[in-house]
Amino acid sequence: MSEPTPANEEFDEISKSQRKRDSTALQKLGATLVSLKASQIEQLQLPEALLDAVIEAKRLTKNEAIRRQMQFIGRIMRSVDPAPIQAQIDAWNGLNDQESAKQHQLERWRDRLIEDDATLAEFIAQFPTCDAQPLRTLIRNARKERLLNKPPGNYRALFRMLREITQSVSPADDKGKAQ
Repeated sequence: MSEPTPANEEFDEISKSQRKRDSTALQKLGATLVSLKASQIEQLQLPEALLDAVIEAKRLTKNEAIRRQMQFIGRIMRSVDPAPIQAQIDAWNGLNDQESAKQHQLERWRDRLIEDDATLAEFIAQFPTCDAQPLRTLIRNARKERLLNKPPGNYRALFRMLREITQSVSPADDKGKAQ
């Protein structure tokens, strides 16, 4: 009998450790699937067996039953291509990060507008299509609310108006005026 060469062995066989890492990664992806909302799970268009297993895992409450179901999901996922599922989940996470960054940017605009009168001119320069008069009114009222320790109704209304203004600007306009 001839001994296999290391080069041939490398291509023919995956190590036990690598198979275990792959299996664990599939189980983690399965756990992510279970943590998704029902509407997101529907968008993924999972194979029927995997969809049933994920729905069953969401229904379970006992720790040991959940653990066994997660292993079962990992086993089913061996026959499914995980790349499109992972890509969609990554896209959702990226979208959430992007939306969160937009929200923080709007909050900074709002706080700067309330603190400094010169910021309004900067905002209008960046978003020339906006109507400045309602903005001025909301800024003035938000300042009064803050001074009188009243509920932040105009403060919130200012945020909503800023969101509407920034959403109405097309991406081409936004790129030309960025920072």
